[in-house]
Amino acid sequence: MKTWTLTAFLLLASFFSLTAFGLPERVGDFALLDSDGEFHQLSRYRHKDFLVVMAVDSSCENLPEQLAILNRVEKEWTANGVSFATVNADGTESFAVIKEIKKSLGIRQSFLVDAGQIVSATLKLGHAGEVVVLDPHRLTVLYRGPISELGSVLTDAVSEPIRATRALPMEGCDLSFSRRDLLAETAPDYAKEVAPIIVEQCASCHREGGIGPFSMDSHLMLKGWSPMIREVLVTKRMPPTQVDPEIGHFLNARYLPTDQLETLVAWIDAGSPRGTSAEDPLAHLTFKDRRDWQLGEPDYIIKAPKMEIPATGVLDYIDVNVDLPFDEDKWVKSVQFIAGDESVLHHLLAYVTGPNENFDGGESDRSSVARRFLEGYAPGKTDAMTFPEDTGVYIPKGHKLSMQFHFTTNGKSTIDQTVLGLYLYDEPPKYENFTRAVVGNFRIPPFERDYKVAAAYTFNEDVIVSGLRAHMHFRGKDMKFSAEMPDGTITDLLSVPSYSYAWQPTYQLAEPAMLKAGTKVHVTGTFDNSEFNPANPDPSKELRFGLQSWDEMFMGYWTYHSAEGLNQSD
Repeated sequence: MKTWTLTAFLLLASFFSLTAFGLPERVGDFALLDSDGEFHQLSRYRHKDFLVVMAVDSSCENLPEQLAILNRVEKEWTANGVSFATVNADGTESFAVIKEIKKSLGIRQSFLVDAGQIVSATLKLGHAGEVVVLDPHRLTVLYRGPISELGSVLTDAVSEPIRATRALPMEGCDLSFSRRDLLAETAPDYAKEVAPIIVEQCASCHREGGIGPFSMDSHLMLKGWSPMIREVLVTKRMPPTQVDPEIGHFLNARYLPTDQLETLVAWIDAGSPRGTSAEDPLAHLTFKDRRDWQLGEPDYIIKAPKMEIPATGVLDYIDVNVDLPFDEDKWVKSVQFIAGDESVLHHLLAYVTGPNENFDGGESDRSSVARRFLEGYAPGKTDAMTFPEDTGVYIPKGHKLSMQFHFTTNGKSTIDQTVLGLYLYDEPPKYENFTRAVVGNFRIPPFERDYKVAAAYTFNEDVIVSGLRAHMHFRGKDMKFSAEMPDGTITDLLSVPSYSYAWQPTYQLAEPAMLKAGTKVHVTGTFDNSEFNPANPDPSKELRFGLQSWDEMFMGYWTYHSAEGLNQSD
């Protein structure tokens, strides 16, 4: 009894101690692009002690003075474990306008683009020039208030941990959150506003038997998963395959419009209410049979071998060669993959290879190689792929199909037998489709957080580029594709600012790029081999080229065809 009383007393004393002193406010992880297309995520700043963010409204007269103070504090503290950034808390979304504001105001710091003001509202920013001091290790707010007190706050934070969020009164230009305030007054309606977004953006993967980790098939499921849904939205993990919207335009890039993002976050923040509708739209949602042939019966069907996938563990890649029975040359117009079990098939790549050629095809020891890439399968990719008009993949007589399978276990053993359907041309098309790998050399030191790699190749003929694909492994951080024209001008074609090994599709250009002979294409990127990369399996390892996912690769794939017409060289 005495022991229990003492324990209870200690717990009670601890509770009142925490209550008296308070605790720093927790803030969810978030991610934003800046005006230069760089990706910033709070939790990825753990190599720093603090992150300081200042709200910017270009119409505020006092802003230049506040920025001058920020610059002075940054000069003093940037070498002492503190990073600094600004955020367009006024709701401006145009990258062009934000770049001009940054230039006109002389902002040196990263200028974060806060679509929908969701992060600004989450940080409770109320005035232009207001700053917050964030702890990226604990995802907390240590200070919120005028920039005039920033220096003393940082001094205190270094000398002794801040036990509670300091919030000081702030005067000056008020920030307007009219759209957020309106959504807060009346929560979005689940049936009329929320469910249609889920149907359009999420449910094709988040369904029974789909690649998503849970099904979005009812209000109850959405409500239960709503904290995670909010997190993956504001950290830009979902929707997947997001690229810099200011560079290139792609048919298969997944962008969530700002109004839809605002609606989902506001609904979750309101408690994910069910609403008054008697019907649940998600409960009645149906999907086409994923095993149906979308373009009719294929001309030729390839069945991969049955493969047993265990419930747990890490699986090596599986390379499979399939002999083709064609007694003459063939041209592929369209292809459809039907995954045997899409909940475990992470990705599949298929190449047309010669009798003595293996799956590698030369990428491991050559800086550039062009190959006949049939197509690839990735999570959520269920549609048949048709090559650009009058182009196709050439299968010379006697060639085979080489496929590489990557499976991820999900806690349940299963069997996968993936099927491919080939749709063939009756007559050869005008252009042959190729995919060229532009490969970079590297030797990444242990614990290196920001290792740059570059690769280049010069086309000696006029080509038309229709697709681009970035490929790295777990340490991949970002990758960019650009073309240096013969006259010296450089055009950026694709930027993947937050590379994810889990999502690496071929981005199909809405308007193919015409590159003249002599154009030098560049692929640049960054690796993060530090302990601050949450995907890194072993930051102590020095990394070179390797086929396994725990090794590394640096390949930029360019899908193209010659502008001159057929080139059927084997």
